Amino acid sequence: MTYSISGNYLQSCSCAVVCGCSVDAQPRDPKGGTECRGATVFHIAEGHLNDTDLAGVDFAFYNLFPSHLTAGDWKVGVVIDNGASDAQADALGRILSGAEGGTFGELAQFIGEFLGTERGEVSLTDGDAPSLEVAGHSRVTYEPLLGADGTPTTVRNAMFGLSAEYGIGRTSGTSEAFGLTFEPSYGEKADFVYSSDPEPGAPKGR
Repeated sequence: MTYSISGNYLQSCSCAVVCGCSVDAQPRDPKGGTECRGATVFHIAEGHLNDTDLAGVDFAFYNLFPSHLTAGDWKVGVVIDNGASDAQADALGRILSGAEGGTFGELAQFIGEFLGTERGEVSLTDGDAPSLEVAGHSRVTYEPLLGADGTPTTVRNAMFGLSAEYGIGRTSGTSEAFGLTFEPSYGEKADFVYSSDPEPGAPKGR
């Protein structure tokens, strides 16, 4: 079986700016806590699992990382948008569980507890005012950090980056799902490409 999905994402977590999870550092939040709680909404612009077309599907990935990422024991939960068909939701569930290998198959070894999959309203807004919303769970806005030339600050080639290069910033709002409540602080956004046969040296994802 083969899959490929690509699109864009917006991520928010409890870590102080800048979150160190992507380089396997110990999480730190603004109040001194040492775990990372987060929510990431993905929009699939193009994608498939075998003959199942996944274009247009939105989903949210919730996480609790109790320590640096390679220490494992992650807790994760997923919300798939109501607009996805049952076949699309099933295909996406197989990809995210790691059952289809590739990018997510590599990450499955670190998951200690899967908190479940829900269906709900999931949306991602890009452009001048990036935001994510998962009805009844999360509503978050994003503001990029800017460099000296006024363009967004980016990170490249991070071990656990969600993308080969991504913008970083601050987030604000509220989030609670699967018992994982957190106060948004750090954020990032970028395009993504994941597949069952990732290119050598591609980011492991996060």
